[in-house]
Amino acid sequence: MNRTTLGRFDILADADLHIAVFNIQSNMRLRGSFSATDVVMIATVASEFGRNILKYGGARGYLLVSWIEDDTCGNGAIEIQAVDYGPGFIDVEAAVKDGYSTGGTLGLGLPGAARIMDSLEIKSQPGCGATVTAKKWARSNARPNRSR
Repeated sequence: MNRTTLGRFDILADADLHIAVFNIQSNMRLRGSFSATDVVMIATVASEFGRNILKYGGARGYLLVSWIEDDTCGNGAIEIQAVDYGPGFIDVEAAVKDGYSTGGTLGLGLPGAARIMDSLEIKSQPGCGATVTAKKWARSNARPNRSR
């Protein structure tokens, strides 16, 4: 697998998040590999991750956006990694269930991101932060069954 960094965006304020989302939406590699709808959905996931950095990570974190090329089949994927230095997740399994929220929200952000993307992984070290990584494969590597 080959990995190319498309952008690293420090998320310290709302303006930083807007810049990251704009860059994702206008990235030519993504626009050439995904439908316009998919690009918007991928940008929505990045926005959700960035909002979580601002709200739960104390505005101390970043988004790392990479393109992954699978040498075995020649297909690529977008990977969005959100890293924050907040308190981490209390319950990782609950965090991806609809309706679970520790911040008074509807609790639909991470479960929605999991539905949009082909994979979502959370690594958390309570008291030291968390890393949320999501991937979406272009075309033929995409998850065949979109329902969960």
